[in-house]
Amino acid sequence: MKKLLYLFCILALAASGCGVYSFTGATIEGKNIFIHVLENHARNIVPSLAPALTNKLRSRILSQTGLSPVNNDNADYDMSGNITAYDVTVSGAQNIQTATKNRLTISVEIIFKNRINDKASFRQTFTRFSDFDASQTLQNVETALIDDIGNQLSDDIFNKAFVNW
Repeated sequence: MKKLLYLFCILALAASGCGVYSFTGATIEGKNIFIHVLENHARNIVPSLAPALTNKLRSRILSQTGLSPVNNDNADYDMSGNITAYDVTVSGAQNIQTATKNRLTISVEIIFKNRINDKASFRQTFTRFSDFDASQTLQNVETALIDDIGNQLSDDIFNKAFVNW
């Protein structure tokens, strides 16, 4: 029993340190974050896009970090940004003139301020896409595509901000 208690104490001491570590590989030194609603500056405006991407990002960060959300500029972390692109292009063609696949591409410029470690602050554009069959209309698949791309963007932004990938 003493050996088990001793081992537990060693593991507890090894896990403690300057920051809080999560199973995602993230190092979290702060206690709170201010996540601003993304602004939509894309050429093509979809009214539901900014709230959907903001909610994806907020959910990903809060569920994986244990940070408390705040709505003031005194937060340990501050994240804001703009949707800079929402474009549909042809990604596959048959016989050079018939589209077989279309691609929805979304780009988001993120401004991340780390007030605990300024060197970890960044301003970066993240871009992801998802293809869909050209026989489908964008309106029929748009919600699912935004959900898929939103998950990818949230992962990329989270990793850049907290995992240093």
